[in-house]
Order: sequence, then structure tokens, then C-alpha cells
Amino acid sequence: MKNGRPYTYTVLRYVHDVVTGEFVNVGVILHVPSLDYLGVRVRSSIGRLREIFPDLGRNSFTRAMQAIERSVDVLAKRTKVDGLFKSSVDAAAMAGRVLPKDDSSLQWSAPVGAGLTDDPEKTIDRLYERFVARYDRKGIRRRTDEDVWRPVKQKLDERKLSEVLREKTITGRVDDISFKHAWKNGIWHVYEPLSFDLADADGIKTKAREWLGHLAAVADGATEAFKPHFIVGAPATPGLGRAFETALAILHQAPGDPEIVEEARIDDFVSQIESEIRAHRSD
Repeated sequence: MKNGRPYTYTVLRYVHDVVTGEFVNVGVILHVPSLDYLGVRVRSSIGRLREIFPDLGRNSFTRAMQAIERSVDVLAKRTKVDGLFKSSVDAAAMAGRVLPKDDSSLQWSAPVGAGLTDDPEKTIDRLYERFVARYDRKGIRRRTDEDVWRPVKQKLDERKLSEVLREKTITGRVDDISFKHAWKNGIWHVYEPLSFDLADADGIKTKAREWLGHLAAVADGATEAFKPHFIVGAPATPGLGRAFETALAILHQAPGDPEIVEEARIDDFVSQIESEIRAHRSD
């Protein structure tokens, strides 16, 4: 690299247990003095970490990563103003100003790495991929809400019932919700597929809480009576069964006494819809 500038870097580790020393790389800091560059890349999600350390707290880890990013940004600006980029300090010294060495769960690796670069942003991306992201599972496809609805639609199509369902907006005093699948039999029956095939327990419970809030917002002062029906898809990741059970319990607390239909019950559920629609048509 003919025009390359010298750089140093160090890797940020998350040490889950300081006694056993088990760790996972979670970030990289890069220092290029001649280009007045100090940058950092850190994890923005904890999916892989949760697979290794199931009791890792999402919120505390995310806040810690955000604090590292802010501290590096502040240090980079201050160092540039003070003219210290041209000094002999390396990435380890800079990293130590951001996060001093102690017995906490976040620690900088040793020794410091070095090289030449003509593009610090590309270099730090490459280092992040090499040291942090290389073992992440690629291309994991998680089921969407539409994936959960698809077998229901197929069975409704077989019974020529899909045309009965239509989009309906339920309006409350402060909010409204649009459901793609609904029909009226005295009251509106609204159907919502929910995939809980998510990466971690917090995401699963958060999705359930959001729907609890949605229904509470429209139930207050709703202009039309309605009955919610949730068709729920379970997570594929082992170890998330308890979070899924919690999510279902949260949904059961929602206004309107929602019916919760797990995928094993889809046949009976569609038969129930068919019976209700045919009974309504015969009235």
C-alpha cells in the first residue's frame, strides 16, 4: 500500500464471567494519527451473545455499547482540538481513556494490532468483520406475520371463505388500528397473525406488550364492538419457550378478551370460523 498511513487497533471484549474468563469480541477501536482519525465499531444487537450467555441483559448491554460510541466520539473531537493526534499514543492508550482497565465485563484486548490504511472507514469495517462479526450466523430467516397467516389463508381459500374477510379499522378515542382480516357477526371479529420467531426473549415480550398497548388505546372509546383473535407463531430458537409463554400471558390481559390461537390449532380455528360464517349466512 504505497500511500498507506500507519494505524493501530484494539478489540473490545465482553467478559461474561471474570472468574472463568469466558469472553466474546463486541467492538473494535481504530487510531490513525496522521489522518486525525479515531473510530469505533460496536455491536448493536445481542442475538449471538444471548445464544452463548442466555442471562445477558439487553438494555444494560445496549446502553454500555452506546456509551462507548459516545465516549470515542467525544475523545476524537477533543483530541483533534488539542492537537494530540500527532503524538505517539496508540489505540490502546486511546481506548484506555474511553474505558480504563479494571475488573468490569468490558475489557480491551492485548496486544495492539497495527497496519497501513488509505481508508480508515473501510479498514475499521474490515476489522469489525474479522474480529466481531465473522462468527455470526448469516442469512437466518425468521418467520414473519405473513408466514404465520399463510396456512390460515390457504385453509380459508379451500373452503371459499377468504372473500368474506375484509380490512377493517377499529377507532378508539385516542388511536385506531387497521386489521387486514375481519368480518362482522353482530360484532367485528378481527384476526391478527403474530410471529414470535424473534432473536431473543426481550423482543418477544416487547412485541406482546406493544399489542397490549394497541388494543388498550382503541378499546378506550371504541365506536364499534370488536373481538380480537391472534394467530401466534412460536420462536424457532431453542430456549425461548418461556418468553413465548410470557408473551401469550401478556396478550391474554389485553382488552376485548382476545382469543389466542397457536399454530397446532389452526385446523380447528378455521373450522370455527366456517361454522360461524355459515350460521350467520343462514340467519
